[in-house]
Amino acid sequence: MRVNSKAILTNPIHCLAFGFGSGLAPKAPGTFGTLMAVPLYLVLMQLPLLGYVLLLLVSFIVGVYLCGKTADDLGVHDHPGIVWDEFVGFWITMLLAPAGWLWLLIGFVLFRLFDIWKPWPINVLDKNMETGLGIMLDDVLAGVYAFICLQGLVYLQATFNV
Repeated sequence: MRVNSKAILTNPIHCLAFGFGSGLAPKAPGTFGTLMAVPLYLVLMQLPLLGYVLLLLVSFIVGVYLCGKTADDLGVHDHPGIVWDEFVGFWITMLLAPAGWLWLLIGFVLFRLFDIWKPWPINVLDKNMETGLGIMLDDVLAGVYAFICLQGLVYLQATFNV
């Protein structure tokens, strides 16, 4: 479904839900949304752990409202351009990640894979929860799955010094 990009960008709620316009990409808006989350992550990673976790929690709560309101206003549940959920899911993936471009790339790829693949119960939530909470939860779970895999890789690397 096409949207009026000027209307999206001039409405602060829609602009945030559309990831500052990254969700307006004609192809792969979720990937572009996640790409837009990367520079913000590079700033957020400077926070102490408690600050990062609190910001994640606030971003999730605000995201439930942003995504739900935008979906209602557009009349489309989980419009592909709504990518705030990708921001939060990616930031969850990167929680406690070691610094470095390799870990950033691995986290990005893992999150995108789980977000696209939608293994159980992500696929169930994606199909059955038609609210802002539903929009957010499938990406939060994708972020949790990617976080677990990333931390497993960090552990293996530290243990076997590869």
